[in-house]
Amino acid sequence: MEKPIEIVLLKQAEDFLNEIEEPVRRKFFVSMRKTKSRIFGDWFKKMVGTSDIYEFRVGSKGKFYRLFSFWDSRDGKQTLVICTHGLIKKSNKTPKYELGKAEDIKDKYFKGLI
Repeated sequence: MEKPIEIVLLKQAEDFLNEIEEPVRRKFFVSMRKTKSRIFGDWFKKMVGTSDIYEFRVGSKGKFYRLFSFWDSRDGKQTLVICTHGLIKKSNKTPKYELGKAEDIKDKYFKGLI
């Protein structure tokens, strides 16, 4: 039997979701529910050129919403998807500093600093 997947929102991710429009927030929660059910698709992708940083992806009204995350499967009982922070962009290109920020948060998390 596979370990269950749980989604954890760090403070910045939670703040981001609280600040965006309700319809977009709902799309993120649908994506998270699918991921927790081990249904994967375009809404949750690994970022190319990163050390296992993923993003939840939502589009609405010509804007691209992203919620960065990574996996923590150290626990023998469940697997966690840790959401670090989010952003709204007008193009589909992700700024490198945002990916670096997600990787820094991931490093601090695994060092026990978060």
